[in-house]
Amino acid sequence: MPLRHDIRRGVVLMLGACALFTLMNVLVKALGDRIPFTEQMFFRSVLAMPVVLLLVLRQARGPGAFRAALRTKRLPGHLARAATGTLAMGSSFYALTLLPLAEHSALTTTQPIFATLLSIPFLGEKVGIHRASAVIVGFLGILVIAIGQGAFQAELGAAARIGLIAALAHGVFSAVTTLLVRSLSATESSATIVLWQSILMTAITALALPFFWVTPSWHDLMLLIGIGLIGGVAQVLLTEAWASAQVSALAPYVYSSLLWAVLFGLVFFGTVPGLATLVGAALIVAASLYILRRELIRAKQKP
Repeated sequence: MPLRHDIRRGVVLMLGACALFTLMNVLVKALGDRIPFTEQMFFRSVLAMPVVLLLVLRQARGPGAFRAALRTKRLPGHLARAATGTLAMGSSFYALTLLPLAEHSALTTTQPIFATLLSIPFLGEKVGIHRASAVIVGFLGILVIAIGQGAFQAELGAAARIGLIAALAHGVFSAVTTLLVRSLSATESSATIVLWQSILMTAITALALPFFWVTPSWHDLMLLIGIGLIGGVAQVLLTEAWASAQVSALAPYVYSSLLWAVLFGLVFFGTVPGLATLVGAALIVAASLYILRRELIRAKQKP
């Protein structure tokens, strides 16, 4: 998809995508005590398929576009990417059943921090003092949120600890997914990567469905459909946003999801984030943006 270089369009689309993804998380959390998160993952995946197919056909135009997008010599790589993507989604959905919306949103934005750490063993990169300091600041933010949630209090912290681990697992699996996509993009088109991701993640969640299925009420079925449709539309907006401007220009707006999480948490669940969450989220966002800045500097220094 050609880059349109329209920063205003990109910002509007990014803000919309973040708002819709957060609204999707509201529905996931609302269903958390009635519908297994694995069942919610299936609806999220299967109802996004038509959206993905439209995007693929739009990117790979002409006769045989679908077959061309399916053609790959790196199926194991796509399987690995789908596995980590499914684990990332599962970790996020499960964390939503245990954590308030704002805390979940803050902790699941740790992907850049873990990507920096994983680049050492996976890509053989050396992490200098600047990026290392940013990682430390990010982990301090995680620690502050954990303390605020009572994760270290024996009588209160069991659910907080599990939710914290699940949210951080999302960051880890998202980081691995990012590294896998980097590897795949060296030989595969974006249409091929997205199409295989959608097909395989739908298949994986469908295989798990019989073991966790709970027949939803009509009301819950509407919410499940909402998760899939809202998530699908949000994915379209996100894709169009990245096609409208460079990553460096749009990355700061990704963290608007934290503001939406605070607002939606107050409106739908009556939860107000404490000082620890706000301070921890600020540290995580600052660390992530600084890592992005260092990545841009390193990219410019490369011959």
